[in-house]
Amino acid sequence: MEAALIIFALMLLTVVGLGAYLTVKAVGAAKRGVERTVAQARRSVEDTTLRAKSFGQVGVAGALAQLRLDLRTSMRATQQALAEGAQTDASLRESLGLFERLSTHGHELDGELKRLEQEPDRQRTAELLPDLRERASKIIQAADSLRWAARDRARRFAEDEISLLSEQIEMESGALRDWSREPVDDRAAAAAEWDAAQAAAPTPNPTPTPPPAALNPPTPTMQYPWQKAPRPESAG
Repeated sequence: MEAALIIFALMLLTVVGLGAYLTVKAVGAAKRGVERTVAQARRSVEDTTLRAKSFGQVGVAGALAQLRLDLRTSMRATQQALAEGAQTDASLRESLGLFERLSTHGHELDGELKRLEQEPDRQRTAELLPDLRERASKIIQAADSLRWAARDRARRFAEDEISLLSEQIEMESGALRDWSREPVDDRAAAAAEWDAAQAAAPTPNPTPTPPPAALNPPTPTMQYPWQKAPRPESAG
């Protein structure tokens, strides 16, 4: 009885622990989902604000907003292209590692540009713009190079796969066409061979059939014992 109670208690603890673990996992997943949604919404709002500033403002403020917008757009597009490509092409994982290192510099520059948007000394900020543009251009060019290389690689693989698939389909189509004609050709060839064999075979000689018996055979002459045998000269 005690053993049964112990087993029941252990099973109960296991079920409770598993339920708590699943609950924690579900809560964590939901939390991460909410965080991703909030982050995406924040990025969308910030990008919209930057677009408005780049079009609506002139001078240093507009230049800073345009630099941030170009930088963020390029980095986000490259990250998405590499992440999608790495799911089917393992060689892109190294490219993802390089992009993560590049992203560190991109985040630093974006943070610096964001701080300069609040800088009251516009003249000092204007003096820094050439260097900021050069840094942003290098990061953007590097990100664009990775992105287009990944896309060119994916497109080349797709073209090679389509070419190979087309060749296989052409071979299969030819095999199917040969198969569809094969039974008819075989039957025609077999019939021609049979006809030739029949024409070349010798005709067997028929077995002579004995003539049919006469319907009215001659009645044999009755020989009586008192008759004399005919003489030889009379037979001639």
